Amino acid sequence: MSHTDWMSQLPPALHSIPLSNLAIPGSHDSMSYDLDINSSIIKPEVLRRFSRICFVRRIVRRWAMTQEVTITEQLNAGVRYFDLRIARKHNDSNPTRLYFHHGLLTRTDVETVLREIDAWASRHPKEVIIVSLSHFEGFDKKIEAQLHIHLIQFIKDLFGAKLMHKMDTPTLNACWGQGKNVIVSYDHPAYHQPALWRKIPYYYGKSMDRSNIIAKLQDVLEKQKPSSYFFVCGINLTLPYDISILKYILRLCDNFPSLIRRGLPKLLRWIKDLHSKTPMNIVASDVVTRANFVSTVVNLNFKALKAN
Repeated sequence: MSHTDWMSQLPPALHSIPLSNLAIPGSHDSMSYDLDINSSIIKPEVLRRFSRICFVRRIVRRWAMTQEVTITEQLNAGVRYFDLRIARKHNDSNPTRLYFHHGLLTRTDVETVLREIDAWASRHPKEVIIVSLSHFEGFDKKIEAQLHIHLIQFIKDLFGAKLMHKMDTPTLNACWGQGKNVIVSYDHPAYHQPALWRKIPYYYGKSMDRSNIIAKLQDVLEKQKPSSYFFVCGINLTLPYDISILKYILRLCDNFPSLIRRGLPKLLRWIKDLHSKTPMNIVASDVVTRANFVSTVVNLNFKALKAN
């Protein structure tokens, strides 16, 4: 079954509930498929000093790449939330050009990718896309304000009438009625304005151990999740940022996507089991086109409808 237009195909009873009550598939570090092997190492800091060594950069890329397909392919697969982390290249000749990052910088710049999302949103006006911009790296103090102002103005000009301004409880009906299908969350309190949404809480286990991830997320879902705002339940594995990272990245015959694929089915079984007791909103994962991730999350909406 295709999930390219799954929101428009939901039962009418789900059109009028808050989007924060829908189960929405999301991707963690959405642009990491595009990491540039020629980039300097951004994180972990312990490896920055080795940026000039190509072999080290290749290792970082192998273990920082959490997604395998492009933004458009993720959208076509049914992903509706994107975790996009912004950075500026040091000494870039273009003063306002920005990239994405996860370990390394991407090859493709921010404006190109946002245009790709805008083009897809135009072709699928009933699919609501949530874009989360965060982790602004390399924003030198002298030009920080200029970079934020330029990016925000670009977002408003690009998405235009599609941009859903922040409101209390957006629903599919509200979005469709106003002809809006893009929500942008901007994780910098100094630049909040009506066109942008505040930071969307992203809860994750911060561990490579699936049992630890499940325990942490279960605790969050029971005690900390917002009652009337978007929130992300991130089922992604997280590499350590200290010297213990070496026990993973020195596995020369392995890589992060392969490691994730091996553990994803267990995490998805937990998602299905727990959702009936503690509903989730956005569920974000690595390798989003694997292990029936999208269909598992989308189908939670139908299960919740039957339960009620």
